[in-house]
Amino acid sequence: MTPSHPVPRALMLLAALALAAGCSTRQPAPVEERTPVPLPPAAVPPKPAPAKPAARPAPTHTIKRGETLVGIALQYGLDYRELAAWNSIVNPNLISVGQVLVLAAPAGAAAPPPATVATPLAGAGPVVEARPLSNTDRIKVEPRAQRLPYSDKALAQLSAGGAAAEPAPPPATAPAPAASPPVTTPAPAEPERPATGTQGEAVDWIWPVKGKVIAGFTEATKGIDIAGKKGAPVVAAAAGRVVYAGQGLRGYGKLVIIKHNEAWLSAYAHNDNIVVKEQQDVKRGQKIAEMGSTDTDQVKLHFEVRRQGKPVDPAKVLPTP
Repeated sequence: MTPSHPVPRALMLLAALALAAGCSTRQPAPVEERTPVPLPPAAVPPKPAPAKPAARPAPTHTIKRGETLVGIALQYGLDYRELAAWNSIVNPNLISVGQVLVLAAPAGAAAPPPATVATPLAGAGPVVEARPLSNTDRIKVEPRAQRLPYSDKALAQLSAGGAAAEPAPPPATAPAPAASPPVTTPAPAEPERPATGTQGEAVDWIWPVKGKVIAGFTEATKGIDIAGKKGAPVVAAAAGRVVYAGQGLRGYGKLVIIKHNEAWLSAYAHNDNIVVKEQQDVKRGQKIAEMGSTDTDQVKLHFEVRRQGKPVDPAKVLPTP
């Protein structure tokens, strides 16, 4: 028996090891760089809209016994026509105790009052004061079917009882054969009425009468008293518009109130005769009345100046005499 040779076994062992090493060696996978895909931006929630401040309620005044619409308007530096229009009052003489008045124009309302407000106590007569009314005594005011924007033309139309018809144009006539055709010149446009007074605070004041100051300004008198002769001219202390002319305010006699701008107005009391009308524009120094003693014991002019309805000492705004 021939013994086994060790060489073939060693070769077989080496071959097996080489085969195992070949199987275990692999090429690494290639590395590929990729650009990262950007993420979409995060949606930003919309900011909530800021809450609108609550609208301030309009100032009001509750009518007390003995008050008149003219006196209330003077107290707050308003035109009584505006006050009546804002509160749907057709007859300013008919107001009741406890009635609440709005002292500002409603939102979107035109500033000038309608021309349908009756003039309170334009002539002589007793002063009608506020009085309590029962529900059956109150007057129901129906709205007018026609409402026109405020203007002098509209005022004239309403005063005449309706809209005036436009005049018919004259019939056209043919020109004579021998004459040349007439040249028609267009009428110039009517200039727009300038604003009354000024829109700012500045007012150019002058003394309304010539005379001695016999009573100065106090919180009770709200003005000054100037002595003079009956019939002496009373002039506008500054340019403006007459917002009241009558004797509907107890203690003032025949009274004229002029509004100079949104801030200032002046009052002229105890006149013997008034020579201007309501809604009339007046110039500085223009005669508006004649001195008298209505509703007082002597001939004098009681003169008041008010800013936003609050009395101001006239001596602080009038020039040094």
